[in-house]
Amino acid sequence: MAAERTNVSNDLIWMITRNQNAYLVRRNAGGGSQFSRDPLNLVNKHSFKYAGYANTKAVGVQATENGDVAVTTKKPSNPQQPGKNQVTVTYGPKTATRKIYKGVADKTAQNGYRADLREEAVARVSAIRRSQQPKKDAPASKARGVKAHQAAEKDE
Repeated sequence: MAAERTNVSNDLIWMITRNQNAYLVRRNAGGGSQFSRDPLNLVNKHSFKYAGYANTKAVGVQATENGDVAVTTKKPSNPQQPGKNQVTVTYGPKTATRKIYKGVADKTAQNGYRADLREEAVARVSAIRRSQQPKKDAPASKARGVKAHQAAEKDE
């Protein structure tokens, strides 16, 4: 039995929901910028290309609470069941970063899924992994000039 397809196109969904949807965030600063909180939006930009809810094929990369990286994709086969059409692959905190890059790149390129999102997906993984690394302690700044001279006198 072939999978049923919906009669509604992605373009129509976008045209109807682009001005009002649950993920839309508008900011007056910066010339009236529009952002998206959609978990399947890689760059948080409000546009049709990145809107995960409007496209049958979408990719999302999120950080989890315990240091994992979760890569979510949508199955294009059953758009009429949105609760069942997401597949999430989780990479642990000890997984090599290059292995995650390869997994994300392969996921977006397989069978022509969304090769146009490959670069953004890998960049998102890179940013998440960078944010999960422990912060390096900044070296203590040395006093210079008069303050250095005063500190030297105190030590004597």
